[in-house]
Amino acid sequence: MARFHPLRVAAVDRLTDDSVTLTFDVPPALREEYRFSPGQHLALRRFADGTEIRRTYSICSPAPRPGAPDEPRQLRVGVRLVEDGAFSTYAFKELAAGDELEVMTPAGRFTLEPAPGRYAAVVGGSGITPVLSIVTTLLEREPLADFCLIRSDRTAASTMFLEEVADLKDRWPDRFQLVTVLSREEQQAGLDSGRLDEERLTRLLPALLPVAEVEGWFLCGPFGLVQGAERTLRALGVPRRRIHEEIFHVDGGVATATSAPASAPGPAPAATVSNSKVTATLDGRSGTWPVLDGETLLETVLRNRADAPYACKGGVCGTCRAFRVSGEVRMDRNFALEPEETEAGYVLACQSHPITDTVELDFDR
Repeated sequence: MARFHPLRVAAVDRLTDDSVTLTFDVPPALREEYRFSPGQHLALRRFADGTEIRRTYSICSPAPRPGAPDEPRQLRVGVRLVEDGAFSTYAFKELAAGDELEVMTPAGRFTLEPAPGRYAAVVGGSGITPVLSIVTTLLEREPLADFCLIRSDRTAASTMFLEEVADLKDRWPDRFQLVTVLSREEQQAGLDSGRLDEERLTRLLPALLPVAEVEGWFLCGPFGLVQGAERTLRALGVPRRRIHEEIFHVDGGVATATSAPASAPGPAPAATVSNSKVTATLDGRSGTWPVLDGETLLETVLRNRADAPYACKGGVCGTCRAFRVSGEVRMDRNFALEPEETEAGYVLACQSHPITDTVELDFDR
């Protein structure tokens, strides 16, 4: 069960003119709770003028070593400044070392546990953040693995973790391949500038590596880039199960970390019902409550259980994922659950409305 704990900010370091990294100290008593898999994210919470603000940011640190009970000692996330962003502006301009923030325990399924094989990623902008954790952990722990990173950024000056990625190339020149595309700036060497669209990816990917031999593709960044990269890979014959996606921008919204299959909103919605009830199991305790007209199931649960897990309420982070035990729901949109998860019965509570008189959810599964 995901929980918030106050963590001390150890450092706020400038990456670019519009991005920073936040480093949190993890006390010994909480290290087991904050153990994470490479690629997971953290939800951060603050209160401003009586309003609760939550945002999710991917962990960019290498994952804790197996069997190391004293790790992680620190957690590090990357934050890009969003115009008028309530949280990113605070992190960028006000947050300082020594401050405390409430940090949820790690979540997310955009992950790769180190294993032999060939892996690749297509990332855009701040989409490098979880992939940095994935590739560093993989190369450090698995000598029989290699990784190809194709990244797209606006300019060299706006590129997050430029030095960290260059260090990977220096440490593992034979196992790490890096291709950089700048959309708004010419490079002295390498690929021409321009967007990394489907047409370009269709030419580029087969020229870089044997596409069919890649065990796992990791797509991360803005919705358009991820969607285009997925279509390209499927057209090149890559099975859906080898494609892993995380969306950072949807409909011009807030930058968030979201395990996502890049699916669009569903077909015409089924009608909701009035006077319905939801039964929810959360942290081993169950309750049943009436769903008010227009409410999502998460909103109903939150009225009665303030500890219900969520971060974005926008159908993108997957924190509110719950198993539908019985009843039927309509989800407004889904950018977080893989097709096999929805087929197995999982829903996003923040996007779910009842279409039967009763619905039962289990947040603990």
